[in-house]
Amino acid sequence: MDRMDLRIFTEPQQGADYDTLLSVARATEELGFDAFFRSDHYLRMGDGDPSPGPTDAWITLAGLARETSRIRLGTLMTAATFRLPGVLAIQAAQVDAMSGGRIELGLGAGWFEAEHTAYGIPFPQQKFPRLEEQLAIVTGLWSTPPGETFSFDGAHYRLTDSPALPKPVQEKVPVLLGGLGHQRTPRLAARYADEFNIPFASVEDSAAQFDRVRAAAREAGRDPEDLVYSNALVACVGRDEAEVARRAAAIGRDVADLRRDGLAGSPAEVVDRIGRFAEIGASRIYLQILDLHDLDHLELISSEVQSQLA
Repeated sequence: MDRMDLRIFTEPQQGADYDTLLSVARATEELGFDAFFRSDHYLRMGDGDPSPGPTDAWITLAGLARETSRIRLGTLMTAATFRLPGVLAIQAAQVDAMSGGRIELGLGAGWFEAEHTAYGIPFPQQKFPRLEEQLAIVTGLWSTPPGETFSFDGAHYRLTDSPALPKPVQEKVPVLLGGLGHQRTPRLAARYADEFNIPFASVEDSAAQFDRVRAAAREAGRDPEDLVYSNALVACVGRDEAEVARRAAAIGRDVADLRRDGLAGSPAEVVDRIGRFAEIGASRIYLQILDLHDLDHLELISSEVQSQLA
């Protein structure tokens, strides 16, 4: 297997404050994982206690930028409906500077209508065209040469003579796009993405979507191997069956379902399943960690799974 990056991916809207996220991010760094990512949601999904309430993705990353030193930091995915594109470009560039150039921007159209109505956020009917304009604006602001201005006249956003500041520390902030849409999503990825991510899909469905993105890249005159291909999968690893079952119960999931749809079982089983994703071209896995208080889980993955990946 070629090198496989393992990244820790959290869902704080399910119930986590900043201190909990900080403890996971520090463990991510100390245990040798590549990155700490988080979702961008303002409302718990499913039943259960919603406390302590939501944390903002970019405020969280700003804090972690100052309290970590090595790991990459990013969103999977920032909701385009939450922020104006000019504001998002400023936020991400500032946090990139605060981190010393470790930020990555995952950007999606937004989909969870209930969190919008719960917090008074407009939920537009035409979300994908807005996402496309946001990508053009954010990347356009960042790539505008110093001393020049940026303007944009779209159907949803207009910018006039922006100084296009601040600039990120990185020459190119990696942009992540993802999803299983057959036409528009691959086209958008071919134009804007540095990485294409598929969330919670089978090896077969992932292979088909990766092929669509590669085809769209070729059609756009781009080398398909310019992109990083990645998957996000629920992690539930145990030293024995009892530990796997305990971890599955803690997140309210069925072991058989997790084995079929995620990365569940013994370290050897999980390494083997990761190998199947590597065979279709994935070089990065986002491990969705749903019990953020079980740091022993991360230690086990680091020592028994990550150590076996080239």
